[in-house]
Parts: sequence; C-alpha cells; structure tokens
Amino acid sequence: MADPAGPALAAADTVVVPPTHAMPELGRGGPLPPEVTAAVARIRPGTRLVSICSGSYVLAAAGLLDGRPATTHWNLAPEFRRAYPAVKVDEEVLFVDDGDVLTSAGVAAGVDLCLHIIRRDHGAAVANRTARMCVVPPWRDGGQAQYIDRPVPDPTIADTSATRAWALDHLGEPLPLGRLAEHARMSLRSFTRRFRDEVGLTPVQWLTAQRLELAKQLLETTDLSIDLVAHRAGFGTANSLRAHMRAALGVSSAAYRRTFGTDDRVAAGIRS
Repeated sequence: MADPAGPALAAADTVVVPPTHAMPELGRGGPLPPEVTAAVARIRPGTRLVSICSGSYVLAAAGLLDGRPATTHWNLAPEFRRAYPAVKVDEEVLFVDDGDVLTSAGVAAGVDLCLHIIRRDHGAAVANRTARMCVVPPWRDGGQAQYIDRPVPDPTIADTSATRAWALDHLGEPLPLGRLAEHARMSLRSFTRRFRDEVGLTPVQWLTAQRLELAKQLLETTDLSIDLVAHRAGFGTANSLRAHMRAALGVSSAAYRRTFGTDDRVAAGIRS
C-alpha cells in the first residue's frame, strides 16, 4: 500500500514532529518503529527539522540530535538524558534553535517556537500578526526559563506586570534599573529577584529583547531612518542598534530592512 505522506516528506522544506506518547519504548532508548524509520528516511538532507515537546524523542531515536543542543519538557528531561546521552539536552529553556534542527519544551513552548520560525522566515510584523490571530503573546525568547515547580504568587505581594506594561510604552526613554524598581515601588534587590521569578530573564535582558522587537517592527513597517528607529527603540544611536542586531540576529539593521521591509522601501534604496 502506498504511503500518502511519502511524497510530502520527500519534498518538504520543514518537517514538524508533534508531541507523541504512542512509542513508550523510546523513553528507554528503544528503536523507532519500522514505519517511522521509513518515514524519517524519506526526509531530504538539509531539511529543517522541528520537534514539539516529546517529539524530540523521535529525532533523538533517529540519531538526528546526537552531539547537538536540544530541549524537551522539563519533566521528561531526566529520562531523555538517560535514554539519549549523546544529546546536549537543556531543560531550562523554552526552545533551542540549532539552525536546521529546532526543539521546544512543552506544547505551549511549541507555539513560541513556531512563532520564532515565522519571525525568522518572514519578519517580526508577520509573526506578530500571527500571534494576534492565535491570541497568544507575540514573543518569548527561547532562552527564557521553563516554569518548573514555581508556586503561584501570593496575590497580596506586588508583582512586576504593571511595570513591564509601563516600560513597553516608554522604550524610547532611558530605563535604568532604579527607575523600573521605583515604578514598581520595590527595592532594587526585590524588584530584580521578583522580575526574574516572573519572566525568567533579568530586567536588562528583557528590555533589550523588547527594544529589539520594536526596532524590527519599525524597520519592517516604516520609512524611518535607522537613526530614528534606534532612538525610538531606546538604543540611542544607529551604531548601538546595529551592534545589538548583529549580536542577536547576525545581521545589520540595514540588512534586516532589506530582507523584511516592504518592496517599495527596498526599491527606494534606504541605507543605514
């Protein structure tokens, strides 16, 4: 009997492996079922591979994660590490982008990973529109921590959500840690600890990420000069924005605009 998925797998540029509990033998390092092995063999070399949550077991059992960084749900990590010691598993992150192989933690983190792929392929504006359609947050960094056995915060204790919302409306202004803590009405130490507990990032890491997202949207959707984009996103200068873009994305602000900006803007030859 012909396999209807065969041609699709052979032609795919990206193959996504969903969560599965149908192959419990993989948790003991057992082999893939013959039909799954045959399906994996149809995938062309160089095809981008993506796993969601326990889908990482399929990639690991096929030897596709050997020697590579990857993640899976934190609750599965001890078993996964025993079964596949050649994989550099990191259960502390939401997802891992290792170029042509990407893995996510839980199912919700799989949504973050898919949005990351859309952002990488089509830019921040398209990813943000997709997130709005799905009614999910538009951006969570892959390095953000998984939420592991953390108690629900006491509602009588102040949190940092109001300050984060306020900061998003003031990204173009200087936002030193002291100003953020003052807005939250906390000491510096309490604010920093509370922020990390809630977000999984330090305030500086979070601010930089939000400013990069704003800069990317402005580069994609406006004709503002690179200097003005840098100013409005809170980076101050075009050189500072360029350095952050290269560190985070490996491209300059001008190259990002040429890739993801509108056709008429690219045709106009705008330069940084």
